[in-house]
Amino acid sequence: MAADNSTSPITVRGCRIRLMRGGAGDPLLFLHGASGASWLPFLQALAKRFNVIAPEHPGFGESDTPDWLDSVHDLAYFYLDLIEQLDLERVHLVGSSLGGWVAAELAVRSTQRIASLTLAGAAGLFVPGVEQMDPFLRSEEQRLRDLFYDRKKADEFVTRATHADYEETALKNHTTAAKLAWQPRSHDPHLHKWLHRINVPTLLVWGDNDRMFPKDHALTYARFIPDAQVVIVPACGHVPHIEQPAAFVAAIENFIGARPQAKKTA
Repeated sequence: MAADNSTSPITVRGCRIRLMRGGAGDPLLFLHGASGASWLPFLQALAKRFNVIAPEHPGFGESDTPDWLDSVHDLAYFYLDLIEQLDLERVHLVGSSLGGWVAAELAVRSTQRIASLTLAGAAGLFVPGVEQMDPFLRSEEQRLRDLFYDRKKADEFVTRATHADYEETALKNHTTAAKLAWQPRSHDPHLHKWLHRINVPTLLVWGDNDRMFPKDHALTYARFIPDAQVVIVPACGHVPHIEQPAAFVAAIENFIGARPQAKKTA
């Protein structure tokens, strides 16, 4: 049976955002990437086991664009406030791309309410000598195609994502993403210094053929986050949760089921 889901607004510290929820069980908070938020099949699958909470970032889609939104750090603090407002405990925090960067910055600041961290194709780090696709120098269609390894899946995604009804939302999302990640390009030069503060079980899920943030980024995150586990998904680009949803969900479920949930001591 498919898990039901609902969408409703929520106001956190005066900022109104769109919040999607579904399922029951331990809370799982998913932070989306720069393309925006939607209830995709992988969330539906995770909702069979978890209480999935998928907010739309401030500045994206139907959510407010607050005056205070200047950096990824602002989003990290915002989601700490959201977790507190929802009174969530032992949250499994999952972030993709831009959302992975936000999740890492959040976990550096506090893991008090976090049970585990999963980063998927996360931005946030600069890896010298590694060639990357620059989404800000591509057309919208090219940028979307760059997310995938499988050309057929790319075609299907582009057809849905470039529909005329989505143009205004896509422009808003792209504008906010540029504000957050334009300079320095998609990374925080200080983040690596503080990743040792992440004291919860951490999983890094990366597509083997990610051209946006190649798997070298996963290995670099793993160097700095204590005992981080890396899963490389074959025949997959930048969005394993979309391109290989079954493998993505299995990696998370296996990781959460296999790892002790007690925090590690520093």
